[in-house]
Amino acid sequence: MEHSLAKWIIFALGFLAQGFFSARIIVQWIISEREKRVVSPVLFWVFSIAGSYLFFVYGFLRNDFAIMLGQVISYYIYMWNLRIKGVWTTLAPDGSKVPNPLWKNVLQVILLITPVLGVGYILSDFGEFKRQCLQNDNIPILLVIYGSLGQIIFTLRFIYQFFYSKSRNESHLPAGFWIISLVGCAVIVSYAIIRKDPVLALGQSIGFVSYSRNLMLLAKHKRHQEQMKQGEPQQPQQNSSDS
Repeated sequence: MEHSLAKWIIFALGFLAQGFFSARIIVQWIISEREKRVVSPVLFWVFSIAGSYLFFVYGFLRNDFAIMLGQVISYYIYMWNLRIKGVWTTLAPDGSKVPNPLWKNVLQVILLITPVLGVGYILSDFGEFKRQCLQNDNIPILLVIYGSLGQIIFTLRFIYQFFYSKSRNESHLPAGFWIISLVGCAVIVSYAIIRKDPVLALGQSIGFVSYSRNLMLLAKHKRHQEQMKQGEPQQPQQNSSDS
């Protein structure tokens, strides 16, 4: 009974994390539909951090290395996107920067150091971690590798998004991000089915529709821009004899 209760508490934590991940997809989707173009709203990244934070804990409690690996890599990219959007900066009514309130500085510190502390805890007893996560009889090593591959592919989308956005100094969610999302999602859902993990399966399945729809919006927006360019009047060429 006690073991069963603990199991359901862990699943509840995982579903809460996936709730944040699903919320970010839905919010981004709704705002994009309203704007008729793909956007990168602040709430997308806020929900990303909340979900990643909780999902790392879920993976730790489930002794699932594949889950933990994916969260650590993308976590700081979420933080960067919030920084580039000015979330960590406090502005006065006239637009000038003012010192952050104490709570915002404390929150930043907590968010920044938590993954470091988690990795440090794992390394402090790596032998036990290896036994439970990498040599777990309940998870064959080939399945661990397959699940990790899915998480790596899924995480690559944020690495791609980071470099794409950094080169433009603005947060974007380009087509490559959504294409990689679809590939990674397919691998993770199949891994979740094999692992009989309802948290992973349900959470990732929701993304399929949104990822596909964002690609459709990007294609539609691109066609619209091309039509606008074709419809622009030609600038009259200056005759050399006029000079």
